[in-house]
Parts: sequence; structure tokens; C-alpha cells
Amino acid sequence: MTFGKIARAGSYQQQLSGYSAFVPKPLPPDPAIAFDGELQTLLSKADRALGRLDGSVQTLPNPDLFVFMYVRKEAVLSSQIEGTQSSINDILKVEAQVFDPQRPNDVHEVLNYVTAMNHGLDRLQELPLSIRLIREIHERLMHGVRGHHNNPGELRTTQNWIGPGGCTLHDATFVPPPPHEVAKILGQLENFMHGDDQLPMLIKIGLVHAQFETIHPFLDGNGRVGRLLITFLLCQADILQKPVLYLSHYFKKRRIDYYNCLQNVRDDGDWEGWLKFFLRGISEVSNEATDTARKIVSLRENHRGRITDNFGRSAANGHTLLESLFKRPIINVATVAEKLEITFAAANNLVQRFVDQQMLFEITGQQRYRLFSYEPYISLFSQPLHRSSDGP
Repeated sequence: MTFGKIARAGSYQQQLSGYSAFVPKPLPPDPAIAFDGELQTLLSKADRALGRLDGSVQTLPNPDLFVFMYVRKEAVLSSQIEGTQSSINDILKVEAQVFDPQRPNDVHEVLNYVTAMNHGLDRLQELPLSIRLIREIHERLMHGVRGHHNNPGELRTTQNWIGPGGCTLHDATFVPPPPHEVAKILGQLENFMHGDDQLPMLIKIGLVHAQFETIHPFLDGNGRVGRLLITFLLCQADILQKPVLYLSHYFKKRRIDYYNCLQNVRDDGDWEGWLKFFLRGISEVSNEATDTARKIVSLRENHRGRITDNFGRSAANGHTLLESLFKRPIINVATVAEKLEITFAAANNLVQRFVDQQMLFEITGQQRYRLFSYEPYISLFSQPLHRSSDGP
């Protein structure tokens, strides 16, 4: 830990009240990133894995339906890192307007994450990634939920810190830059994001994420916004055509390594160690997402075949319902009747055919107001609501 002396990534500077806060140097690092053999190999593997992922998603019948579920999976995992308990099934139930008295209270934090993500992706079509957009994303993330009193969308004007519960500024694990430095340092980061520095884009994205987490510009929600930036930058750079790479699962599994790598950047200037960790995550998560995309194609073809072979004159409506399940995987008979413009009785019979084929599962256990879940699809992203020994 370097006090006063300017190290590679920045320095710890004594503040008037006695504590020390870390003030990062502008990017890119100086001395420049050392591209040893390991870093070059990891970068090449990550590039290839992302290319395979982008190609596999483009082969899906409707990539946006894959994005629909993947965004929700990311929202759940990223929010769980911050202590929420909600699952992807909780999110789908709320969106299907299902009342569940057992639902965790923090579900709206996860829904806000979905809203913030979608807002950011939409705005990227007309506005480059910037402090302005980051603030908009933060405002939507924190609106009306835990931490909403901490000035959503506004850069902090007081000191924050990171550490175990009950710690103070003087014994915190890490103290980000003082509030009067935040706007300037964040402006430097924005300049770096749009600068022409010849760095490989994945390296640049890794540097941006680490720097943002070091700046910690908001009083709450910094981790979630920082993870969103990774996906936004991948899409803005046209590395991915669809937002289907999210590292929250990787960061959550390796939380200690993640925090240690970031802290080693600050204390020792170890940018290379952080980038190697980051690139391994890109490869691992890209490969997982590619595998999920392949499974979706296989599942869809299998279920289309079952409908064609077993539904007789109802096959056309069956295929229409199947496609709708990829966006709304929890349904009731009334919504099926409305969507297909058929009678309630006909919709009930169609849903029962899906149940008989173990494509839909009833999840309420009730005789009335029943709900049905497309669990073979949901289980590709999370644990199913109802386990079947026969599989899909």
C-alpha cells in the first residue's frame, strides 16, 4: 500500500479528517500493460469465445427471446452479489402478475436492474456511453428500492468506504477517492472510454470496469452499474450484436479472487493480474452462454417435433403458443385464449396437451386460477419450479 507516493494505479492520500483515500491515476496505465505470453493467450481465447457466442446467438430463431431470459438471469445474479434473495422464478412470477406471499421483499431491486439494463441498451442507440448515461442507469437502478435515499443518479458528495459491517473510514478495507475528486476522475474515465489508444477492446473494457469500481462514484449501486458497463461496452464496440455476456456469475463464484485482484491493482499496480482474471471470466461465461444457446435450439426443435407429431389439428396453435413461451414462460389458460383468439375450453385443451407432453407444468396446485410454467426452458437459466424425473 503506497501512501503519498504516486504508484502505477494511483496513491492513498491523507485527508483533513485523518483517513486516507485512494486517488486513481488516469488510464491507460503507466507503465503500459505488459502483454506476456499468458495474457496474450488469454486474450486470444476470450476473443474466440466471444466470437463463437455471437455466432451461436445469431443462429437462434429469435435472439431477442434468448436475451429476454438472459437479462433476467444476470439481474438476479448481479443483485445477489449485493445481498438480494430473489430468484429468476420470482421475477417471472411478478412479470406474469402472479401474487406470491412467499416472494422475497427485494424482488423490485432485481426488476429495477432489468429496467436499468434495458434503458441503457436503448439509449446506446442514440447516446455514447458517458457520465450522463451512467447517471441515468443508476437512477433507474435505485428508484424506490433499498438505497433510494442515497441520491439516485447523482454523484456522491460525501465519502463512502468498503469493508466489513461496522467498520469505519479509519479501518475500512478500501476508501475510494474523496467526493471533490469524483467528477474529475470520472471525466477522465469517460475520455479513456472514447480515446484512440490502440488497446485491444477487451483489455480496455477490463480496465474501465476496474477503474469504475475504484472510483465508486455513487453512494450505493456501484457494483451493479460497474457490471452493466461491461456489457454496454461490448455492445457499443459491436463485439456482440446482442447483450448476452454477463460476468456476475463468474464474479459471484470467485468473489474473493475478484476483490483481491481489484485491490492488488490499487495497492501494487497489478493491472496484468486483474486482466488475466477478467479474460478468464470472459472465456468461461462466453462458453457457458454458447452452450445455453445450443440447448435452446435443441429444446425448441424437440418441442416443435412433439407438437407436430401429437397435436393433430391443434398443431398450428401449439406452435404459436410454443414461440410465445420463450418470452412469457409462465402463463394461464385465459392468456392463451386471448393470445390465440380461441375459446377458453379450446385453450384449456391446448394447455393440457402441453402438460401431457411435459412441456408445461402446473405450479399452483389449485383447481382454479392455475398457472403453468415452461420449465424445460426456465431450467436452462435456473432451477425449475417443479422437478420431473422424465426431463424434457
